[in-house]
Parts: sequence; C-alpha cells; structure tokens
Amino acid sequence: MGDVYVIVATDKNRKLYSGETPIIPENQRLEMIKSIKNVKEARLGRSDNDTLRTVEEINPEIIFLGPDQKYNQETLKRGLEEKGLNNIIVKRLETYYDKYELHSSSLIKKKIIKEYKK
Repeated sequence: MGDVYVIVATDKNRKLYSGETPIIPENQRLEMIKSIKNVKEARLGRSDNDTLRTVEEINPEIIFLGPDQKYNQETLKRGLEEKGLNNIIVKRLETYYDKYELHSSSLIKKKIIKEYKK
C-alpha cells in the first residue's frame, strides 16, 4: 500500500449533502482518522469546496470515493482531465467497513432511538 491521504468532510458539507448535521464534529472525526496507522495525512475539506485544488496539492495515484459520497465519479474524472491530471484513477468503494454492527453514525443514531423508545 502506498501513502494514504484522507479528506474529512466539513460539518457544513456533511449537512449540505446528507441533510443532517453530523453527531461527531469535524475536528473529532479528523482526529480519529489521523490516528489510523496507515494514514499519512488527514485534513478537513476546503472551505471553498475546491476539491480539485486539494487533489492537485496531494497529487495521488488513485482516488477512492466512499459508497455514500454524493460526488459524481464522471464529473470528478472530467475535472481532473481539465487540470491535466488524467493519470489519476478514480474508483468508488462499493461496500462499507462492516466488521462491527455500529459502523456508521447513522446506525449509532438508529440504535440510540430504538433503545430510547423501549
């Protein structure tokens, strides 16, 4: 495995794209990602939302989009080509890391609501 860089969505973008304010604040999510041993660098998404500028700064060989990310894969590829970054592979992850039952904040919220209603 090569160097792994992770861009953590800002609270603003998380709410914009999912319709919900995240339970875990952006700085806490960022700190958790930074603590993963294979992550070389983690940073918050840009306040100006210029994803392609972040890609230029990192210059990765491959970009993985999460299964629930709203970013259109073809739009990203076209943007990369326009910037002369057409050597970057773009793939969408098809599955979540689901080793544990509560592997996402939405599942945690659902479990809390279910327990609260008992």
